[in-house]
Amino acid sequence: METVQSNSLERSLQLAVPLSSVTAAVNTRLKQIAKTARMQGFRPGKVPMKLVTQQYGGQAHQDALGELAQEQFSVTVKEKSLRVAGFPRFEPKPDPAEGLFEFTATFEVYPDVVVGDISGATIQRPVAEVTDADVDRTLEVLRRQRARFEPVQRPARDGDQVVLDFEGFLEGQPFAGGHAKGHRLTLGQGQFLPDFESQVAGMSAGEQRSFDLTFPADYHASTLAGKTVRFEITLHEVAEQVLPPVDQDFAQVVGVKDGSLEGLRAELKRNLEREMRNRVKGLVKDRVMQALLDATQLPLPQSLVAQDIGRLRQSMLNEFEARGQKQPDVALPDALFEERAKRRVALGLILSELVAREQITAKPEQIKAVIEDMSSAYEHPEEVVRWYYRQPERMREVESLVLEDNVVEWVCARAKTEEVATPFEQLAGQH
Repeated sequence: METVQSNSLERSLQLAVPLSSVTAAVNTRLKQIAKTARMQGFRPGKVPMKLVTQQYGGQAHQDALGELAQEQFSVTVKEKSLRVAGFPRFEPKPDPAEGLFEFTATFEVYPDVVVGDISGATIQRPVAEVTDADVDRTLEVLRRQRARFEPVQRPARDGDQVVLDFEGFLEGQPFAGGHAKGHRLTLGQGQFLPDFESQVAGMSAGEQRSFDLTFPADYHASTLAGKTVRFEITLHEVAEQVLPPVDQDFAQVVGVKDGSLEGLRAELKRNLEREMRNRVKGLVKDRVMQALLDATQLPLPQSLVAQDIGRLRQSMLNEFEARGQKQPDVALPDALFEERAKRRVALGLILSELVAREQITAKPEQIKAVIEDMSSAYEHPEEVVRWYYRQPERMREVESLVLEDNVVEWVCARAKTEEVATPFEQLAGQH
């Protein structure tokens, strides 16, 4: 018997398995265990069945019940053509009929997805052009990344790198993290609070200074938020930023083998144009996905949302580890990931429905083009292409990207599209 719960996607089935099947499954498990069981005083595989049953009977019984319940559940949902989302929850019936193991299977099903009408949606597509000024700005960034600092005998100012000692006192007492010796600080980059950096600006090597600083009320360290601290600093060195000249050596350092300035600018422009295409593509895709979400109302299987919350949480923890950061001492709450997980689950259901209904596919030539485009940013693109084609998992990822691109194209062909002239600098700053 199937029943519908208060959750519109939740179902329950009343199922039963003969106890004779349970007994047979338990005996089979125990015989398998007995072949390799180790117990003091007996050779492996020679432990008496009575002792094997005493030692492993409980676990064998639980495993048998779980497997038989899953088998019965799988057969029943297939017979009833139910599309199960997530995993079922099994609960034994308190008063089963004689000779039966009766249980309730509670689970969720996938919703019927009806993609809404997107003909009234407007998708804005940025139109940008990479100019010489954009190339100049990128050149300046590359120069600053490769700048060196040379000591100068003058007061410190924005852009300088200083070497200093500092110690902070909260209510007259030193506090954790409030002191350092020989610390290098580049002024104007926001590494320290603005009020701290403004006190360093104007100081010369060998100078000492004391000042009070009030931390912002929303400062990340709660012990300092809104508190006034006394700092004592000693400045040891002021160094001025020296940018490298844009010459043949610089061009070769940034990857232009012939060292020509024309080649350098051409390479930078190609890279910026690739970045521009990817940024436009990403923004349009985000807007298409939002249009689909706005147009389509559907209930979400909470089991799938919970699973995605788990994946997002683990991904964040992996990022902490990859960056060498200490993982949080407390569990990251579900609420931190819930909205994002709901969005991902909803989009997954909508895209799956669109792909199946409209028979949208990823053509081999499209997959090849995407791989070649991604590989073109590397020094040896042919090796990257081969790497993709040798990795089935990577190929599936590219196929998913192409499918998404084709869904975006399908939506844009049916919605209203509006081209918006956008300076590249502004486009590059959008997320």
